Amino acid sequence: MTHRILIVDDHRDVIRLLHSALDSLEHEFEIIETPSGEEAFLEVSRNNIDLAVIDYLLPGMSGLELMAKIKARNPDAQIILISGSKERKIRNELRDAGAFAFFEKPISLTDFLDAVERCLEIERTVLPTEEDNGEVSDAHKNMSGLLAKFRQNMKAQVIFLLSDQGHVLARAGVLEDSSLEASLLSALMGIFRAGQKVSGYIHQETPLSYHIFPGGDQDVLLVPVNHAHALVVAGEKIAERKKVLDLTDALMMLKSEVEHVLDAIGITRPSAEEMDEYLESEDIPEEQVEDEITSNELDALFKQKTKIQTDEITSFWDDAVETQKVQEVDADKLSYEQAQQLGLTPQDDA
Repeated sequence: MTHRILIVDDHRDVIRLLHSALDSLEHEFEIIETPSGEEAFLEVSRNNIDLAVIDYLLPGMSGLELMAKIKARNPDAQIILISGSKERKIRNELRDAGAFAFFEKPISLTDFLDAVERCLEIERTVLPTEEDNGEVSDAHKNMSGLLAKFRQNMKAQVIFLLSDQGHVLARAGVLEDSSLEASLLSALMGIFRAGQKVSGYIHQETPLSYHIFPGGDQDVLLVPVNHAHALVVAGEKIAERKKVLDLTDALMMLKSEVEHVLDAIGITRPSAEEMDEYLESEDIPEEQVEDEITSNELDALFKQKTKIQTDEITSFWDDAVETQKVQEVDADKLSYEQAQQLGLTPQDDA
């Protein structure tokens, strides 16, 4: 089945970027491009569309006006809104407009393509689910049930179990803004991997770093399970000061339960030797370390005279110039000019 997608933006480079991204998917799309709301509505009046990707700020008719007109004519059409505005009022207005997804420029193409697949209800190839892969074992069902139970107890919106490669192994619930899932999880896993390095450097047998991001649209917590897996919990006001201790206690219990289920699945954690090899592979090359200043050298610099009086400035620079001249002299390659500066040439009688 071919899906008809309409892209509406007055910036040609944005249309080209989104069109190329859609072409990268292994789905049959008919893509129509228009630079204005009026032309887009004329296209919709002639033919039905499955999805419209609309910029908020258009010449003439606005993106929200176009969205309303499309919905009135074709209620089944899905809408994805995009905007380059940083004004909080406009962003909130777009989030509440009733579109399937809203993206701020610059657009995360991974999240955009995943939203396209989800809203058109076609096979998810960007962020496939376990159901799409057909690999839902009893152990995976137990993991999902475990996460669902804790999500309810914590009153969280979503809990993810991630691998160190950023793959979603299990989940319960959905993010408040699911269109940002890929970008958010990718950023969090960068923090997770950095934490694993720190744990290795200080020889922690089990990583114990908790990362809490309170406030904003929702609170987010990142909790390592072991050196290869992490839990991500998100929800509204779940990390408030009066709740955070109870929440971390609950996460310690969840962490233990998750480890048991991972063992049942047969997923083993990396050994200490494997972690050491990983850390060593990321170390700074020796030739770079040689250029670093040592603490003793730094102490010596601090002990040097650092304040120069006004009447010393001229003599200071004269001395510095003379020192530089001497240092640049090569005994085997002494030029006539250098010899003259050093007073090694005959003096003119004139």
